Amino acid sequence: MAFEIPLYKSFHTAQDAKAVAAVIERGMGWADGEEIGRFEKNLCEYTGRKYAAAFSSGTSALHAMLLACGIGRGDEVIVPSFTFISTANSVLFCGAKPVFADIERQTLGLDAKDVEKRITQKTKAIMPIHYAGCPASQIESLRELANKRGLPLLEDNAESLGASIDGRKTGTFGEAAMLSFCANKIITCGEGGAVLTDSQKIYKQMRLLRSHGRAEGDYFGSSRTLDYVELGYNYRMPTMCAALADSQLGGIERIVRMRREVARAYRERLAGIDGVGLLPDNGRLRNIYQLFTIILPSRNERDGLRARLEKAGVQSKVYFEPAHATHFYRQVQKDASELPATEEMSGRVLSLPMFVGLSPAEIETICDEIEKFMKHTKG
Repeated sequence: MAFEIPLYKSFHTAQDAKAVAAVIERGMGWADGEEIGRFEKNLCEYTGRKYAAAFSSGTSALHAMLLACGIGRGDEVIVPSFTFISTANSVLFCGAKPVFADIERQTLGLDAKDVEKRITQKTKAIMPIHYAGCPASQIESLRELANKRGLPLLEDNAESLGASIDGRKTGTFGEAAMLSFCANKIITCGEGGAVLTDSQKIYKQMRLLRSHGRAEGDYFGSSRTLDYVELGYNYRMPTMCAALADSQLGGIERIVRMRREVARAYRERLAGIDGVGLLPDNGRLRNIYQLFTIILPSRNERDGLRARLEKAGVQSKVYFEPAHATHFYRQVQKDASELPATEEMSGRVLSLPMFVGLSPAEIETICDEIEKFMKHTKG
């Protein structure tokens, strides 16, 4: 159905359109143009990491990141269940097993103490997410734990490019970190992803994996026959996507600033409504609001509010229902242990419309519906 106030709109500028048009009008290099390397270079400059490899999607980036870090059959990778399904699926793609760990209730990131309990001889990596644009509050503890146990920390940073904790950007705590540029992300090219790392070994391996295992060279612009040195995939980011993503990256701080202004208006309006909780945004944790998620007292109230908003023409969505509770994972992982915080918080979260250009009147409409609903539930 069409909503009067949708969950998101993809922000774009005239410069974005010009960047894509320039690639189209060139008539060549649509698969391997210079814009890809330029985007990767600018990602490194923005994040402070040494290497960046662009991919066709966040999911392909996750898969390649895990493979490049040596994850394979029989291994275990500790992941949250409170995440988008591809976090866990990418582990299965490698023939490994995703081991679900519980979350903390402040930022809904992995709980380091629970993670430690789940480490076994088969554990080969820890892969936390930064949820909804908010840095995982225990990322430093997870880094320390990974160091202590000799494990790589691999960040699923799909939702939080530009977020930071104590001034340090998310995506810089692990041996590698994935980014997503899907349509609802802070910067987007429709579909796209990238992996950041300081390891030349990981970087070189990802470049092989994303392009059929082919020894890198000018495939489309050369008459030479290039060699294939291992099994790989077609995970390359197209040039037009890279041009758009790079144009958007140039304005990321402006985009974040505008989203934070929308969030500020929300937070001020919701502050006086009993029973509505919010994710942190303070001097230590810089939230860039890829989602604007509220936390309700119970699943019943969350579901009731979602239904009320839908009747009012406002789209809202649950990010996320637990991966371990999906039909697929109930079939393939019958030994999953209890995750009390995950199960509680996934029943209480609801993401509201969040995009650049969301008007004060629209915010008031949304918050007015929330206020009326919460007053009604309190009787």
